[in-house]
Amino acid sequence: MKTYSHIIIFALAYLPGCDKGAGDGPVIAPSQETASAATNRIDIPATVRNNLGITFAKVEARFVERTIRAPGYFELAPKARREYRTMLDGRVEIHISQYESIEPGQQLFTLDSPQWRELQERLNEAESKLLQAKARSDTIAPLMAAHERHRDALQKGVDIWTDRLTQLEKSRDSGVITEEEFARSRAVLASTRAEHAEVLKNEAELQARKVEIEAQLYGARERFELLMMNASTVLHIPVSELNAIDPKSPKKHPRWREIDVVHVRAVAPGVVESVSLTNGGWAGEASLVMTTVQPEKIRFRAMSLQSDLPRLNGDALARIAPPESPGLDIGDSVAAILTIGLEAHPENRTISLIATPQEKRAWMRSGVSAFIEVVTNSSEGKALAIPRSAIVKDGITHVFFRRDPGNANKAIRVEADMGVNDGRWVVINSGLGLGDEVVLEGAYELKLATAQSGTSQKGGHFHADGTYHDEH
Repeated sequence: MKTYSHIIIFALAYLPGCDKGAGDGPVIAPSQETASAATNRIDIPATVRNNLGITFAKVEARFVERTIRAPGYFELAPKARREYRTMLDGRVEIHISQYESIEPGQQLFTLDSPQWRELQERLNEAESKLLQAKARSDTIAPLMAAHERHRDALQKGVDIWTDRLTQLEKSRDSGVITEEEFARSRAVLASTRAEHAEVLKNEAELQARKVEIEAQLYGARERFELLMMNASTVLHIPVSELNAIDPKSPKKHPRWREIDVVHVRAVAPGVVESVSLTNGGWAGEASLVMTTVQPEKIRFRAMSLQSDLPRLNGDALARIAPPESPGLDIGDSVAAILTIGLEAHPENRTISLIATPQEKRAWMRSGVSAFIEVVTNSSEGKALAIPRSAIVKDGITHVFFRRDPGNANKAIRVEADMGVNDGRWVVINSGLGLGDEVVLEGAYELKLATAQSGTSQKGGHFHADGTYHDEH
């Protein structure tokens, strides 16, 4: 910066007049009227703005007096990171690279696992027992139905012969019914009752057998379903899909039978942060294979002084402001939801502030430093403010350069009538209006160009090469 200032001062001391046509005609001295027309305005055409890197910032109405500003950094939210592990032991084949973007359903790695084949064997055994239990259940059902029909028929016979015997007993005294016929009817009733009693006895045994078969069926079904849920967890495939039969399969087996190796696929979009295993390596059960992140899921962590706690509350208006960096708009802050940390830090007397941005910007990345601005409760209202970096010191005064509202190619040097500041924005009590622009980058160069031996120049202009001439 010192070298640049020397160049400008040297240019001011030795640069010839701007009248490049002096050799072609007489030099006309400026009149008193022309000299008195000089102002504190500086020509800053587009070429000069480009050469000097001049940028502008708008005047804003801000709660400077009520704002707590704290530095901090972006970090990944807890739900932004996802781990992919092996549920079984086996040989791992990696199918993606570190820092590669992934989409849901994309294959990440495959696992050739003997344990998976053992699980398939247990599934096959459980399925076989389930089918046997179903067959027994299907067999006992018609037997029970036939038995119930036979029981009902015998019960009906008992009822009929009981009524008939009652009628015969009433008619026996009249001599219409012989003793032999009456005895034969009693024998038939006794035989029917005995057969009905035997059927009831057999019914109890059949009912117990039915309960046993249903219990076996329930147990077999439960074991098979539990094993299917285990397989679903290992494969990250729904049970319904594992039980479905692939129409392309010539064997017409359910899908779980056709799987030779475990294919692990992404369940959420993101970027591969790290790969923990080498390709073809043997992994144990629950080994970490890779970690993915969703970079857009971030939050902001800052440290505020414990003395600010009485002014902070969960309903405070908070915004995250970008770092001061070339190419970033200093006013491009983003609204955020503020959360005050649960614990304070006694060693440095600070407390954590956590802010969740409500919008996304390109400059928001994990690890990037920025600032949080929290507007606290106060009687002070908004005031016109400009970035603190737009003000430069010239001797014992502070100046800034306001863009001429009537001519965008001119800047007006203004002595700063400063009020309070929050470290980044400073209140200007006079000389500005809402919507005005001030020079941000390049203010120091303009100050050098308009200052000579501590005395401000009344006006001047730049050439396209960045050199400055005062009015003459």
